Amino acid sequence: MMSSLTEFRKSKDEFFAHNQHSPLTPAQKQAFNGLSYFPENPALRLEVEVAPFPEQAHIQMQTSTGDVQTYACFGKFSFIVDGTEAQLTIYVNEHGYFLPFVDSQAGEITYGAGRYLEPEELPDGRLLVDFNLAYNPYCVYNDMWSCPIPPAENRIAVPIRAGEKNPTGDWMGAESH
Repeated sequence: MMSSLTEFRKSKDEFFAHNQHSPLTPAQKQAFNGLSYFPENPALRLEVEVAPFPEQAHIQMQTSTGDVQTYACFGKFSFIVDGTEAQLTIYVNEHGYFLPFVDSQAGEITYGAGRYLEPEELPDGRLLVDFNLAYNPYCVYNDMWSCPIPPAENRIAVPIRAGEKNPTGDWMGAESH
């Protein structure tokens, strides 16, 4: 029996390989053999209390193409990873909650510029932050995409061993022509 995470990952690979809205170039799609993931890590599926900021300050996040995107600073939450406390800020825009972050494995096992999550609101007001769903921004695969760069406050000194890893395989080097 497949877990819902396994099914989600399988459908994501299908989307990347075949959908017209995939971030991959046609040549990459031909050679694509799936994204690289950490094994499911239940300890990094968190239901967190977010301490909202008293005033909704806004932040301008630089993007990979030199543009800026504006987000409201929603709040902070703390959590423990391998016995070490970490703290991240959650942002919000018209699309919902947004959690860009860079962990201690960035540039080696995970993408150097960070990964993203979209926390979900739970009925009791807490947020579900499931790092198993952490994903690479589309600019990893194709520099035609403009991706927000996680701000300094969301660079943490602990490893988040969940979600997508750095993409690997010959398909990453496939030319678009």
